[in-house]
Amino acid sequence: MKRREFITLVGGATAWPLMAHAQNQQNTNQNTKDQVGQVATLQGIATVVRNNATPLALKVSDAIYKKDVLQTGASASLAVTFDDETTLSLTANARIVVNEFIYEEGGKSNKAVVNIALGTVAFVASLVAKTGDMTISTPTATLGIRGTTGVVDVPENAAAGVGEAKVKLYPDADGRVGQIEVFNRQGGRLGTLAQASSAFAIRQGPGGRFTAIPFQIPPQEAARDRGVVQRLFASHNIGRQMAIQRRQLRGPTRQLPNNQRPNNLRQPGGRPQQNRGPNLQQKGNPSPAQRDGFREKLRKLNPFAPKRKEPIR
Repeated sequence: MKRREFITLVGGATAWPLMAHAQNQQNTNQNTKDQVGQVATLQGIATVVRNNATPLALKVSDAIYKKDVLQTGASASLAVTFDDETTLSLTANARIVVNEFIYEEGGKSNKAVVNIALGTVAFVASLVAKTGDMTISTPTATLGIRGTTGVVDVPENAAAGVGEAKVKLYPDADGRVGQIEVFNRQGGRLGTLAQASSAFAIRQGPGGRFTAIPFQIPPQEAARDRGVVQRLFASHNIGRQMAIQRRQLRGPTRQLPNNQRPNNLRQPGGRPQQNRGPNLQQKGNPSPAQRDGFREKLRKLNPFAPKRKEPIR
């Protein structure tokens, strides 16, 4: 290897961690305190578009922020639980936008606005719906969620009247039934769902106006929805624990430096985290053994390095 090539290799290897960190910062451009939710469960491939950047692949426990656009791939499912313990579960080829989310314990201005742009999405509403204002928008209607479980189906080109969006109300895990108020995009009331397994089809009528038409859920569709809701409840149980831990972290220990975290915090699996003190290995930073191995590789590639067995320090 020529000296110029060796210098290029060393320079690139040195700059790579900085470039990777900068790219990650550019893609997220978020602070932990701005987090509004977290990925609870994931099967298959799902992505997030943040700040109009390139889509990023999601994984379990990833943070979710306001304005995030979430998309599932074919044969994929994704569940997100927000700080108030509300959970949304996306089936395959679904897309939602987290337009707004404000939640403070004991607060009176809690608010959530989520747009279901495409696909089938199930939800179980929690504290924001009970203490504030939770709405779900679709291309043809806006839903006022009053603490309940539901399934929303949005076909492609729904806004053009091609296919009908559907809104369905189901009982919560404890058997309680809430309400879903349905409005058109101009704010006019179209109807209210208040009985278990009741549903509206959002249909385009004369003059291009959309109306909410009650319908009986067909047995095959009801069976599919039961599977969707069961997965929703399972994901909700996992996501609730994550949300509780996030709220605990945002309590008295939130302002502690990274190297002074208390040793009684628990991971999602319930195992206590070890307090490693100031030497806690940070994500993305190589360990001393990795650095020594890297130096040894560079020494072997360097024709000008002294020929000795011990690694260069």
